[in-house]
Amino acid sequence: MEKQATTNGLYLIMKLLRAFKCHCNVEIIASIRSIKYVIKYMLKRNDQAAVQINNDNKISRYLMGRQREILLFTTLSLIFGTMAVVVLDNGAGFSKIGFSTDEQPRNVPNCVSKAKNVRTRIFIGDQIEDCKDLSGLYYLLPFQKGYLVNWEIEKQVWDYLFGKDVLKVNFSETTLVVTEPHFNFLSIQEAMNEIFFEDYQFQAIYRTNASHLSDYKLRREQSTNNLCSLVIDSGYSFSHLVPYMKGEKITNAVKRINVGGKILTNHLKEIISYRQLMVMDETYVINQLKEDVCFVSQDFNKDMEKARLNRKDNSIGRDYILPDYTNIHRGYMNTLEESTGKSKENEQLIRVNNERFSVPEILFHPSNVGIEEMGVAETVAHILSLVSKEMEPHLLNNILLTGGNCFLPGFKERFVKEVRSMIPIEYDLKVTMPDNPQTYAWHGGAQLASDPKFSSMVVTKHQYEEYGHSICADKFNV
Repeated sequence: MEKQATTNGLYLIMKLLRAFKCHCNVEIIASIRSIKYVIKYMLKRNDQAAVQINNDNKISRYLMGRQREILLFTTLSLIFGTMAVVVLDNGAGFSKIGFSTDEQPRNVPNCVSKAKNVRTRIFIGDQIEDCKDLSGLYYLLPFQKGYLVNWEIEKQVWDYLFGKDVLKVNFSETTLVVTEPHFNFLSIQEAMNEIFFEDYQFQAIYRTNASHLSDYKLRREQSTNNLCSLVIDSGYSFSHLVPYMKGEKITNAVKRINVGGKILTNHLKEIISYRQLMVMDETYVINQLKEDVCFVSQDFNKDMEKARLNRKDNSIGRDYILPDYTNIHRGYMNTLEESTGKSKENEQLIRVNNERFSVPEILFHPSNVGIEEMGVAETVAHILSLVSKEMEPHLLNNILLTGGNCFLPGFKERFVKEVRSMIPIEYDLKVTMPDNPQTYAWHGGAQLASDPKFSSMVVTKHQYEEYGHSICADKFNV
């Protein structure tokens, strides 16, 4: 009964919209009467928004049809204001998910894993934490080269996230905000529409890019009304640089670099396997090693000279103790004094030296590993050449760094140094990096869900059933 009342409420809104368009007074009155029942139903659930509208002395004028636009806006706000909103920042490496009312999202690996010592079970998302031995993990990834191509694997992850183990989503009363990469293929977009509306039966969805949610949150946080912003999202598969003006992306200046955290981890595996120990099957362990030991050099040539010195004078080389999953469950880096190159009893170590900074250097110089593309700083200068001269200082004065690669120590400082050297001296440069650049876009989606305009941005299930993919293409600027 409850599901039917809420579902009918959204259907009646669509009925009301069509009535306004054709000015059919009889149909308006019939729809308004039905919506009054929806309001009464919500009052039984003690919904504060419904109480406020029901007690408003203007409601009688609305129901008489004297202010049709206000009635429509009020009704839309009422229905969507009472519905749950799930925000899913669906990254290639991690999915950040939670209800818009949550303080923090759950950060879940977007993959299905198999362990060599547990042959009878697969681990979905963060279930991998239940595995006692994480060596030799085999990953099944839904994303390849940044695009969602393995729907069977992704569906398993989404079933887990939406199901009883994580969010317990009631699809018929829930709106979904979901992200997708820039330059996404039309076939992938349409497949997402079909899965969310036809398989999961979400009441409404809003598809967007993570950078758009980041830009929205940045504008909400800033006291000054900045006209423009440049969002840099350096994630698992790609690094995107997206300029915005008044909340709208400048499409012709959006750029992608085919370098992300995955390439850094794979390159580090190759270096260690060639120099010391075969670790090509140890993606999980080496990814942790990357997070623990790597940093972005402020002067690459100077640090390379330090790394060439012998052990006594070398301040960069360190010993990294590998996990054995008996006594040591996560690897760790020794201090400079403890890094003697000699392992203690039952310990296995890897000596890391110039790879600590030469691997992250790929973000700034992809050509170091044969990727003939510009680095993140050089791409900023290229984007400035694609926008109007008047816009350049506004973009440089409002740059936002997001994505997991921003966690690398020294990333922001090196980025500022490189960009500063490429732009005119009279331009100010302001770069912002949030405390958690990985979840920043998710928080932007959570804030967007409470925006009064949000109800007009989504596509409802009824609209999708009536107009198909065309209405999604019209409404979602991805």
